[in-house]
Amino acid sequence: MTTARDRGLAAALADARDRPDGAERCAELERIASRADATGDPRTALSARFALVEAYLHRGERWRAVEPVRRMRSTLARHPGLLDARPDELTRLRRHQRQAVEASFGTPRVGLDQARSLLDALAAELGEDAAPVAELRCRLADHLGDEPAARRAYERWSEADANDPVGGCAGCAPARRADLLAGWGEPDAALAALAPALTGWVEPQAPPTRRGERQAAAAGATACTDQPERALAVGLLPWLRTGAVTRAARAHVHAYRRHRGERTAFPLLAAHLRFCALGGYLHRGLEILTEQLPELDRPADDLSAMEFAAAGALLCGLATEAGLGGRRIHRPGHGSRLAAEVDVATLGTQLQALATALAGSFDARNGTGHQSGRIASWLAERPLAAPVSLAAETEFDEEPEADPAEPVPPGPEEPAPLDAALLAAALDARGEPYTPEPDGTLAGRWGEATIQFRLLGRHGDVLHARVVAQRRLPADRRAEAYAFCNAWNHDRLLPAAYVHEPGDGTLVLAAGVSTDLSCGVAPAQLAVLVAAAVRTGTAYAEAVAALP
Repeated sequence: MTTARDRGLAAALADARDRPDGAERCAELERIASRADATGDPRTALSARFALVEAYLHRGERWRAVEPVRRMRSTLARHPGLLDARPDELTRLRRHQRQAVEASFGTPRVGLDQARSLLDALAAELGEDAAPVAELRCRLADHLGDEPAARRAYERWSEADANDPVGGCAGCAPARRADLLAGWGEPDAALAALAPALTGWVEPQAPPTRRGERQAAAAGATACTDQPERALAVGLLPWLRTGAVTRAARAHVHAYRRHRGERTAFPLLAAHLRFCALGGYLHRGLEILTEQLPELDRPADDLSAMEFAAAGALLCGLATEAGLGGRRIHRPGHGSRLAAEVDVATLGTQLQALATALAGSFDARNGTGHQSGRIASWLAERPLAAPVSLAAETEFDEEPEADPAEPVPPGPEEPAPLDAALLAAALDARGEPYTPEPDGTLAGRWGEATIQFRLLGRHGDVLHARVVAQRRLPADRRAEAYAFCNAWNHDRLLPAAYVHEPGDGTLVLAAGVSTDLSCGVAPAQLAVLVAAAVRTGTAYAEAVAALP
């Protein structure tokens, strides 16, 4: 039986989910979960912590998810049948459990005992030979410097089902394996492991268009949207070590064009900096370091900050040896550090100190010296290829133009300017009938609603969906119609309801949704916006039809 207390917690949880992302939302979710624990409401406690974990992951604070995941496991231990009828939620919890273990690789703020406890619990449910368990055992052992144990787990991982729903992205698994093999000093094996992720990407004989490269990759064996660029970044050093310098250079330029502007790609920037340092592209490397240095103050985690700082220190050290130590780089202020123009030699010293300190914090937590030794080996590396002239670097910097005679539609995840063709394609993909009108409006009937999609704004970059309910009310019910619309707008985010009087003695109850897409929109994103307009518009029209 649902009590008033339960309804209060459920309503509070619904309100918290609707709050903007931020620390206040997370604090409210934690409060609701704790109250649910105290009042004996395990179902709400789980729901609140699911939302809390996902909020932390969205904010890039994976390490904060460890404690709520641990508490969810404790709730299940006290109520073992709670998710028996919800297998999807159990799988979701196990995925979060994997992510919590992975957090220990990225920051020393997660205790190893916590990580091992969560991993052991996952192994008890899935088995030691399950792909997620074997991978986590492998990566944990590698993080601690126990290469023999890591290799044994790697073999189990390689033989396991790559499509386990609890595992990480199957499309990124080749890159994760290759990264381990490269760290173990096996560049050829690393490149072989990358092959599935590079299916569809062919090294160009002449520079192709950026969009064409992405589409070729998308036609490959993996549907992962991070590929092939992630795999190309992981392959940079192995290609360099095996003498494929030109191939590595092309891969670097291709991948960095995407990674330079993606916040989530920060962990891959160290590979680009090391490639520039060890491949002789010192000037290009310093330009990348200058461009990406502000990101070091807001890294994805401590591991990526440590590796970026170490790669930057290596680059600065080699640049100083090459006579570039006096070149000045702007380092923005952060916290108590003032903005300053820092010479390359000094910046290298600062970055080395940061990388060494972070490695020491990992080792203090781990009880080993592996991370400090790994960073020291990076800093001691010497160029693997002869320095390349700036003219040759410019060749790789060129951004080829698309052939105007052969326009290529954007990939599903690639932003493009909003236009009528893109909107029509989104509606075509739904397989539902609609009618183009002379002014460019695309109109269709969905249940009790007629929905008109049109492009507004000076440049046609605002998507507007107008919903018209089929049912009309007589003009003498004006007060009731306005009350209905006011209540709808108070309780719902979409669409914005209003009353229109056409002058024929009836009232039209309409609604609208406008979305500014002046920065472009990916086809997949546009499909979501269209689906949301149809879903909410239909609900609005059905509510109008249900009026007495």
